[in-house]
Amino acid sequence: MNHDFLGKGLLLAFALGSLAGCGALSGAPPKGSEEAPEQEEAAAMRAIGAKVPGTIVWSSSRIGNHDLFTMKTDGTDVTAITKGDEVDWFPRFSPDGSKILFSRSKKGWVSERDANDSDKWDVYTVNPDGSELVKWAENASWASWVSNDEIVFVRGSKILRKKGTDGAETELMDGKGVSELDGALLQQPGLSADGKFIAITLRGSMRETGIWDIEKKTWTKTGLGCQVAWTPDGSEIYWVNPSGNGGSEVFRMPIADGKPQKELSDDELAFMDLPGRRSHEYFPQLSADGKWLVWGATQRGHDHDIADYEIYLWEVGTPAERAVRLSYHSGNDRWPDLFISGAR
Repeated sequence: MNHDFLGKGLLLAFALGSLAGCGALSGAPPKGSEEAPEQEEAAAMRAIGAKVPGTIVWSSSRIGNHDLFTMKTDGTDVTAITKGDEVDWFPRFSPDGSKILFSRSKKGWVSERDANDSDKWDVYTVNPDGSELVKWAENASWASWVSNDEIVFVRGSKILRKKGTDGAETELMDGKGVSELDGALLQQPGLSADGKFIAITLRGSMRETGIWDIEKKTWTKTGLGCQVAWTPDGSEIYWVNPSGNGGSEVFRMPIADGKPQKELSDDELAFMDLPGRRSHEYFPQLSADGKWLVWGATQRGHDHDIADYEIYLWEVGTPAERAVRLSYHSGNDRWPDLFISGAR
């Protein structure tokens, strides 16, 4: 397998969209308007909601710059849980589902292209009902959970770990001066279950995904693309690769001791690639039991915080065409996460 090779047509599409893919571009997002699902689509929404009762949280522009919304897994009970002029995005449920971690702009509209400009962001938590807004880290973004009371996040060139809102911050790595990273921006860090490795997306001077060995201070490239994350059991990683039906698809790769177990073809790595026109996949997130994947997909445009992404839910292992679209709104919907009661 050669992850660095792309056909001419795909390379052109990626070049046109890469500035926006895995890093949005210009202008504040449109609020958009509500749409109505077809009868068959509505039936599919009810069916999947009955099969997997839970809650989805995501960031949407439908009432302003971006706020956090929740809905049931059948697409009903859509509720804004944050409101204001700031940009709220990258929400993540705590393992027990009691809190939602997210990044908030310090003032007004800030594009995702500035996600690594730490002076523009703080990290907060909020309850799923919108109560108890609490700041966890200043000048920080790209935060994710380690446990119910511990997080990792990015500040400048560093990835840090923090326990509780008042706990000390511990540096896990600093990309500055590391030749393999060459001054790249560190995005969406995810700590492995054993705490030895960090899965990271590189942007800026480099465009790839990989794994950082914390003790050895070494970098292993795993592929192109972005938005890399661990599977819940820690045995694999998955990410958005610049290939597939709509110019992106979700790949999945076995990992052992922080490295790929073996060389795999693109067909072997393929995890989710929607059929049809709306097949530009981004923001994949597995449920804690690994049985369900939630993500966003659009049929035109690439900008993460501008384009008309819609939220999809899919039972892992079933045919891709059985994925169910849950949102029907022409605003920007991005970065969903899913909490299923009893799954964590």
